[in-house]
Amino acid sequence: MGARQNTIGIKQAIPFCWMQQTARFMLAGVHARDIRRELHAALASSGTMGKLGERSVLTRTFLVNNLMSIWPSPSAELVPFRNRALHALQEQPDQEVAIHWAMISAAYPFWFNTARQTGRLLNLQLQATQAQIVGRLKEQYGDRQTVSRYARYVVRSFVEWGVLNDTTAPGCYMKIDAIPTVDRKLISLLLYAALVAGRESKAPLNDLLANPAFFPFDLPAITGESLMGEAPAFKLVRYGIDDEFLVLAE
Repeated sequence: MGARQNTIGIKQAIPFCWMQQTARFMLAGVHARDIRRELHAALASSGTMGKLGERSVLTRTFLVNNLMSIWPSPSAELVPFRNRALHALQEQPDQEVAIHWAMISAAYPFWFNTARQTGRLLNLQLQATQAQIVGRLKEQYGDRQTVSRYARYVVRSFVEWGVLNDTTAPGCYMKIDAIPTVDRKLISLLLYAALVAGRESKAPLNDLLANPAFFPFDLPAITGESLMGEAPAFKLVRYGIDDEFLVLAE
């Protein structure tokens, strides 16, 4: 799992509308090969990828590859989780931001870590700058030029998804009011994504619920026992009287 956590992967901003469209293809039963072709065709005709030419083709390919790795063709260990997320989309389409957030966080831990650093800053102050977010990410990933560039794509995605707002100062952002997220199935999806995106396969439940990577959402206090029926991928381990750990099942 460590190699995936060190991979940045996201090479373009991920518009929310294209996450939605990709999931709709999945829900309609379209084959992955055909989804890739449909995404390329739709993006080419939409004009959202900039001017025509070789660079726009490459840009479009980056986005399509990211979308395919999130929904139609995730890594093998994420397929059961993807299937649960699709079922959640069918049951609760009004909660699609949380569901898409869980899927992209699991598929691309760099998204989750960028959200975590953004959330940490917003817990301390009313606004966060791109420079502050990148500086914290470089402490984790190293001082690579790709960290600055790809973090910018992720932060711009946050704005496009509507979970951050631009301020009057360039490169400075403020968060929106958190989205109430009380359904246990949705909470279990988000917590599973946090464990998959992290370097450890277990974590205290209270720490997971308070993870700053979930800054767009208002997660309530909940017991581990209440999650067990919703999250077959979890095991619950208790230490002492009150400490509950969620552990990824083997």
